[in-house]
Amino acid sequence: MVNKNGKFCGLSSGDLCGKCAGHCIIRFVTGPAGPAGPAGPAGADGKDGLDGPTGPQGATGATGPAGATGPAGADGATGATGPAGFEAVNPYELYVRAGNTGGDGSRTNPFATVQEAYARVLPHGTVIIEAGDYPFTQTLNFAKDDVTVFGRNGARIILQAATIPFLITGSNFTLSGLTFTSDNPYPVEFVQIGGDNALVDGNVFFGPDQSGPSTGWVVNRGVVTQNSVSGLRMINNLFYSLRQPAYFNPSSSGNVLYNTVYNTRGFVVDGAFMQFSGNSWGSPANAVDIALLSGTTSGVPYDSVPALEASNSSANVSDQR
Repeated sequence: MVNKNGKFCGLSSGDLCGKCAGHCIIRFVTGPAGPAGPAGPAGADGKDGLDGPTGPQGATGATGPAGATGPAGADGATGATGPAGFEAVNPYELYVRAGNTGGDGSRTNPFATVQEAYARVLPHGTVIIEAGDYPFTQTLNFAKDDVTVFGRNGARIILQAATIPFLITGSNFTLSGLTFTSDNPYPVEFVQIGGDNALVDGNVFFGPDQSGPSTGWVVNRGVVTQNSVSGLRMINNLFYSLRQPAYFNPSSSGNVLYNTVYNTRGFVVDGAFMQFSGNSWGSPANAVDIALLSGTTSGVPYDSVPALEASNSSANVSDQR
């Protein structure tokens, strides 16, 4: 025990100090710690705790690479053949093939004659003539407006009588790709134009050879206009072995462009108003290339004559006005 003066008085805890009773401050002082004793044996493991609740599902991961394609399966059995189809006839596009029988005008079963196809084609329609020879002994009048007659390479109209095979009286008619000839030099034209705004494009016109000078030839012609027809366009045609490639009657008008003419007596202008340009001349040469008959107007489109000649491959122009 420690007294009030901080001295040890030798008493034990719980003893009463007679000497300094009431005068001592009792203070116990802990001595220094002794060395640690050896560790005791480990205690037994405690029991496992309960599982906690399941957490929320995470986001779906990226798709892995595709696996290899498996082998192809065996082909199935072939089904039964269906019924044969048919091609409907289009009245705006009719076909012609020489020698065909029982045709309906379709592409796969054409008519045999141009006459059959034209009888059934509608305005704004086209008659397509396949390669072959088509004899004509009567006139076919093309009176419908806005019709096209187109010949494939090798389609030939062969005149076998003294009659005009193609008479065009409908307006806006197109004639293209056909060859016109005859078994004899008949005194008629192959095509007569009586409708406005006709287009004669890319055709061939020729007659049988005639002996002697052209002044004695039968007057066979490629194209003839009726009086006063307008808007005719003759483009890229070939004329040869004819009396005249074309005869333009009074007051008819139009354009004659890029045609080739040889072995004829030339274009005849009889009071018509035709603009010639870009035409050329082959061999044997024509008697004249362009003849301007008496009564044909002076001035446009034929004056000056040197300009007319120059714009048509140095044409030989016979000015009879």
